[in-house]
Amino acid sequence: MEFLFIARAMNAIGREGMWDEEDGFYYDVLRSPDGTATRLKVRSMVGLLPLCAATVIEKWQRERVPALTAAIYDRWRRMPELHESIHPTGPGHLGIAERGIMGLVIESRLRRILTRMLDENEFLSPYGIRSLSRYHAEHPYVFNAGGQEYRVSYLPAESDSGMFGGNSNWRGPIWMPVNVLIIRALLHYYAYYGDNFKIQCPTGSGKLMNLFEVAREIANRLTRIFLRDETGRRPVFGGAEKFQRDLYWRDHLLFYEYFHGDNGAGLGASHQTGWTGVVALLIEIFGKLDPQTLLAAGQGGAFGREIETA
Repeated sequence: MEFLFIARAMNAIGREGMWDEEDGFYYDVLRSPDGTATRLKVRSMVGLLPLCAATVIEKWQRERVPALTAAIYDRWRRMPELHESIHPTGPGHLGIAERGIMGLVIESRLRRILTRMLDENEFLSPYGIRSLSRYHAEHPYVFNAGGQEYRVSYLPAESDSGMFGGNSNWRGPIWMPVNVLIIRALLHYYAYYGDNFKIQCPTGSGKLMNLFEVAREIANRLTRIFLRDETGRRPVFGGAEKFQRDLYWRDHLLFYEYFHGDNGAGLGASHQTGWTGVVALLIEIFGKLDPQTLLAAGQGGAFGREIETA
């Protein structure tokens, strides 16, 4: 039920809500002491995270908890203000293999968000999904409040000011954890839509992909951070020649906290195996899993013991 209340808060009508129909994107909303609300039109990870709130509900799961399923359907029916903003659920809205889905965004909004996310001039880096759109490199967002000007620009690496201790983590670099959340959501959407949902990847390329293929493409770009390129250099080591060339160091990979939004160089702490190390799981998943298995077996079967121990 909390899912529906969060959806109502995010998708409020007018300037109170985070969704901007003109831009086709979610933005932070600033509430002033006088009660007015202003959307802060910064194309950031804020606008991508709503698509991560998606979970496939298999037929057997609905049958196991019929009372809960009925209660969710009933609550959704009694909140008509959400019918135009979140993914429809219940009878008449089932996908592949009679799967349902709880999703914070409807199909049309999902397409609009993905169109920006998969644009190489915005979020899609050669090394994953950036935390801030590259659009802001030439178009910084400027906001005036209390007689002061505040500016947000695309910073793919470290900060250009001492604000927040010189930390620019969320103004351009690539973060492994949120990339994995996006990949997870895409796989759930694929289990629901199958090949009925395709989108250009990269945007403007004319190359259509289903959402499994999009997820795999993002995973491949994240993996590329650690692999040697055609010149023998690993993007993760950037300009550190000792790690790039020295025979005793070049194969000792470091799991950095985050990565340069344009060239993939490792930044921040160098020992973040707790989240950056999840790249190994991505390699395993997409090395073993194919879209046909995911559609046939669903999330539980595709990621069950038979996949883990194959």
